[in-house]
Parts: sequence; C-alpha cells; structure tokens
Amino acid sequence: MRLDTLEDLYVEQLKDIYSANKQALDVTSEMVNAATDNNLGNALKAGVAGVKDTIAALEEIADRHDENVEGDVCKGMEGLVSEARAHALEQLFGEYATKDAMIITQYQRLMHYAIAGYGCLAAFADQLELDDDLTALTKCLNASYEGDRTMNLLATGRMNRDTSA
Repeated sequence: MRLDTLEDLYVEQLKDIYSANKQALDVTSEMVNAATDNNLGNALKAGVAGVKDTIAALEEIADRHDENVEGDVCKGMEGLVSEARAHALEQLFGEYATKDAMIITQYQRLMHYAIAGYGCLAAFADQLELDDDLTALTKCLNASYEGDRTMNLLATGRMNRDTSA
C-alpha cells in the first residue's frame, strides 16, 4: 500500500496498533496465568482489561473513518510476542521471583511498543485536527504509561530483591 498523505499513514498505523493490541492481549492473558506474585497477577489482569478497552477505542476510531482495522499483522509485535513467550512462558526458572521478574520485563517491552504507537497516532490526530480521535488516543497512551509505571513499581520493589544475584 502506498502512503501518499498523513491521513494514509494515520490509517496504516491504526491498523498496526490494532493488530499489536490483539497480539498483546493473547500473550498478556497467558502471563496472568504464569505469574506467581499476586500483585503482578493483578497488574496483568488490569493490563488485559486495559488492552480490551484500547481495542474497543481503536475500533470506534476506525468506524469514524469507515476503515476496517482487521486483517493486517503487526510484525513488530509479532516478534515481541514470540520473545515474550520464549523468555517468560517457556523458559525454565529456578525461582518464582525470577520468573515474575522476566514476565515484567517482557510485558514492559509490549507496553513500550504501545506507547510509541499511541504517541505517534495522537500526534498525527492532532495535526489532522481529529479531536475525537486525539482524545481517545491520548486516553490509550495514558493507560499504556500507567501500565508501564505499575510494572516499574513492581520491578523495583520486593520482586527484584527476592531474586538471587
């Protein structure tokens, strides 16, 4: 697909972040079941709910533009999901806290992809004067930042102190 205008890029990136979210939803749900720390499990459950909310917001944005966001596959997230499964879900760990620390690591990588995507989309929506889209995308961006902050708190708290050096 040729991208001639900022509008074209905007729609293409909506499709990309939509696909990224669908993929992140699956692996985050798996991480909920793999987490051994209750706080981490609860944070991941909140993450699953947040991703579902952002998927719904992206579908609403696409509807406003008469676009179908289904069908494209985000290759960037595909790689991150593959890494998350290999390193956090399939890897053997000697300690539960170490496994939980790896889950945090992999989840934050997913969040950082979302932060980059929503940040760019919000900037594009602002430039295109798509105020309703900008409001929704800013909410998605803030939710991603909040998920990242929560994981930072978990990573710098008890969990990292409990892992062996």
